[in-house]
Amino acid sequence: MGRDEDECADHRVDSAVIRPEHDTLLLDVMLGTLASYLRMCGYDTVYALDRGVEDDDALRGLAASDARRLITRDRALAASTPGAIRLDARDVVDQLGELRDAGVRLRLADRPSRCGSCNGLVERVDDDAPRPDYAPDEGAVWRCRECGQHFWRGSHWDDVADTLASLSRADR
Repeated sequence: MGRDEDECADHRVDSAVIRPEHDTLLLDVMLGTLASYLRMCGYDTVYALDRGVEDDDALRGLAASDARRLITRDRALAASTPGAIRLDARDVVDQLGELRDAGVRLRLADRPSRCGSCNGLVERVDDDAPRPDYAPDEGAVWRCRECGQHFWRGSHWDDVADTLASLSRADR
């Protein structure tokens, strides 16, 4: 029995493991919520709308010129973009599960390296440096070099860790 057209358009990654140390990603306009999770896992992740890119040709061009792996929910776009990963799910947790199944390593980074908002690199704030009023008084804090946003291991970090852990538990 042959594979149908939908399966061929899927572009799942063949047993390759995608890692933040050597893979950069591009998310199409349908996957904005997913960007923050991938950035927290250490991936250099561009969200198309952050670059003002919506057109399929422009997305393919950006993926090629920046050597980024495109992640999309668009069947035709995935089929016409080498190395693309097509997702079916609309829910971000289900999308994370699909990415894991496609070979994308999803592990919360030991320390933040990317801004969840803008994808800029983050740096640790000196313990004696001023902190914003909303940041905790104690513990490590990081600041985005691009947008200035501050990050720390708080409830959002814990929620993301729990979400990623639930993906592993779902396999048992």
